[in-house]
Amino acid sequence: MDANLIRFAIFISVFLLMLGLESIIQRHPTVDSKKRRLKINLALTGIDILAVRIFFGTAAVGAAQFSGERGWGLFNYLEWPEGLETLLVVVILDLMIYIQHVVLHMIPFFWRFHVVHHSDLDLDVSSGLRFHPLEILASMFYKLGLVFALGPSPMAVIIFEAILNGMAQFSHSNITLPDKLDRLLRYVLVTPDMHRIHHSVEKRETNSNFGFNLSVWDRALGTYIHNASKPQPRIIIGVNAFRTSEEVSLKNLLMMPFRVVPESYSLSPEKK
Repeated sequence: MDANLIRFAIFISVFLLMLGLESIIQRHPTVDSKKRRLKINLALTGIDILAVRIFFGTAAVGAAQFSGERGWGLFNYLEWPEGLETLLVVVILDLMIYIQHVVLHMIPFFWRFHVVHHSDLDLDVSSGLRFHPLEILASMFYKLGLVFALGPSPMAVIIFEAILNGMAQFSHSNITLPDKLDRLLRYVLVTPDMHRIHHSVEKRETNSNFGFNLSVWDRALGTYIHNASKPQPRIIIGVNAFRTSEEVSLKNLLMMPFRVVPESYSLSPEKK
């Protein structure tokens, strides 16, 4: 099956599953129209996909094929079992995505674009798709560099992207997990309750729990917070600079990086 079809099949399956579960076991009360937000977040996704196709074509999978044909990258020099290589590729790329996420919060210029993701007034499965097109293009450029450096197989890249996309939807979803299951999963994976803290308006909480897939990076590198200052259903989602539906319309989201920068959320040193 074509790589794009595989990714789309996984995407739509996880999306519909989480969307259905959100209507049954909702964790956090909504403050904005879900229908309106779905339209906006899916519209942004469509723009992002179009931008990637225009500027990068087959993107990361194509880069893996290209580097493999030329013997570029670390894993093209190593004769390791395919299963071990795939596992290492997934783990290494996940760490690099975690680092990228921290940098997006650390540098005010990057935060200009990443704030589009954080400006959502609610958090649900569609929030995992809500990114400014320029951030997506920069992220893809970063990912291509990683692929050329590592030289993974195309299948390893497909597996990683499928896991990352599926976990991004799961971790952003507005679903309730049993407490014991949540605690157990958090030892390895990012759960919705864990990532919801990252979308809190509180700066300390926004600058924590950066992982999308594996939770071990937050735990090992000191960015993990287990509980927010408020109970999960009472966490205020978003950023203080944008608190109305009009401020986060599709047009305003596309223009947001060029208008205002809520620097108080940046990991950069405070101005005195």
